[in-house]
Amino acid sequence: MAHREHLSLKVYDMLGKEVAEVVNEEQTAGLHELSFNGADLACGVYYYRLISGSFVDTKKFLLVK
Repeated sequence: MAHREHLSLKVYDMLGKEVAEVVNEEQTAGLHELSFNGADLACGVYYYRLISGSFVDTKKFLLVK
C-alpha cells in the first residue's frame, strides 16, 4: 500500500492574504503534476506554500500575463 499524506498548496499575495487554494487533499507519495490558473489575479509577486506531513516549503514566484 502506498504511503499517503495530506497535501496543501496555497497561493498568497505580498500582504500574506490567501488568494488561491490549489490542492488540499490526501495524496499518495510520488511525483504529481498540476496546473495553476492565475487569470483572476493581477500581475506581480506571489508566494506559494506547500505542506505535506511535517514538510513545509514557501517560495516566491512572479505572475506575468
